Amino acid sequence: MVSLDRLLAFSALALLLIVIPGPSVLFVVGRALAHGRRAALTTVAGNTLGAYVLVAAVALGIGPVVERSVLLFTALKLAGAAYLVYLGVKAWRQRGSLRAAFTRAEPPERGGLRTLGEGFAVGVANPKTMVFFAAVLPQFVDRAQGHVPVQMLLLGLVFNVIALVSDSVWGLVASAARDWFARSPRRLSAVGGVGGLAMIGLGVTVAATGRKD
Repeated sequence: MVSLDRLLAFSALALLLIVIPGPSVLFVVGRALAHGRRAALTTVAGNTLGAYVLVAAVALGIGPVVERSVLLFTALKLAGAAYLVYLGVKAWRQRGSLRAAFTRAEPPERGGLRTLGEGFAVGVANPKTMVFFAAVLPQFVDRAQGHVPVQMLLLGLVFNVIALVSDSVWGLVASAARDWFARSPRRLSAVGGVGGLAMIGLGVTVAATGRKD
């Protein structure tokens, strides 16, 4: 199974990616501000389910193929790193988007199942998560231990537990601190700007690390 040092390293890298505001966070924040705490947490649950579908797709589909091919692994890793840098630059240039999420008006709250489904759709289509699972997840698999898909599923579970906690905090904070954020556009811009720089740094890290065999 996955060694403790790999698990801790993966958890740290996953935490760095998760806390950066991305499509899922913005969606959760928007739900929290428009519909309240319950809708936000329901959205987080759907989001997490959608993200784990991506984990399963990597673990049972492209993951083993990538794991066996150094060339494919390197190409995918570099493509993923480049995309993360692109997302970071985009987040920096559009750092005012968080303000839009906090001020966007939406219709009254809809049913819980529909909210769950919308959260699932955002989670399963999140490009940031796709890149992370496809390009980063295979790096933390210990091939000598075997059971590669099981290791990926375990690492993916760790990622989703961290995401569940982080996104829930974002939703709860958004529902409790709307007025404070709304009074200062600079606060929202700072969050988006720091997130963009962190994502650029993560992309560089992904490109510089990984298998050498």
